[in-house]
Amino acid sequence: MKISPVISTNGLAEIINNKNVILIDAGSGKHAYERYLQKHIENAFYVDLNEDLAEIPDDAKNGGRHPLPSPEKFAEVLQRVGIKENSHLIVYDDKNGSNAAARFWWMARAAGLENVQVLDGGLQQTEKSDLPITQKIPVADEVELIKFKNWELPVIHLDQIESFVSAESNILVDVRETERYNGDTEPIDLVAGHIPGAINLPFKNNLGENGFFRKPEELKKQFQDVFGNVNSIAVHCGSGVTACHTILAMDYADLPIPTLYVGSWSEYSRNNKPIATQPRK
Repeated sequence: MKISPVISTNGLAEIINNKNVILIDAGSGKHAYERYLQKHIENAFYVDLNEDLAEIPDDAKNGGRHPLPSPEKFAEVLQRVGIKENSHLIVYDDKNGSNAAARFWWMARAAGLENVQVLDGGLQQTEKSDLPITQKIPVADEVELIKFKNWELPVIHLDQIESFVSAESNILVDVRETERYNGDTEPIDLVAGHIPGAINLPFKNNLGENGFFRKPEELKKQFQDVFGNVNSIAVHCGSGVTACHTILAMDYADLPIPTLYVGSWSEYSRNNKPIATQPRK
């Protein structure tokens, strides 16, 4: 039976002492590890977006700012934190689950692991609950390496994007903020704008004002109102991280998992491709 990709703090509290549960604190940014050392959920292991969940290139034109690491490298990360094929993984971050936690969820699912959940509300909401917060670093069990050769969830590459968008039966979704999509501002990448033909659905719309995921039925209506009956959907963002949040939200809404364009705007915009600043009509 498929488990929900999202779990509440109350749900975690009920199973946190199960031996099969492994907690992952997924960090991103300069001071993420320092934050982890200061406070994390008891028995949570740290993984880092740049070091563990990506293979950063010298030039972002070659795969974007956060290309996927090799399956072999990610398998070593899973082994380092004691993950087995039947482990129940619960991952969180300090950005309401919208950043490195969603990326870890996608990668773990793409590695063939089924029991993976993102903690709703992330560390912010956890601190308001009765879950134990600590500075103690856990020690992982020694486990066998999980071997997989290819990512098992669908991905699309730079050389496929233009032909994908040109087909009327396909929808390319840009989940960045509307200001970035419109080209009004670009605080991270070199060029402002968006991929011609892409539509804008900011990932923040997946969350309510309280920082929790909106209810599955609300998310399902939100997506179906835009997508209709189209099933061929690809999702991207700036560097293939927050796009995973929308993919997670679609899975939470019991919709098919769409395709991920990992390179996203950070790769596309550096490769002399057509750029748009007007919304798709």
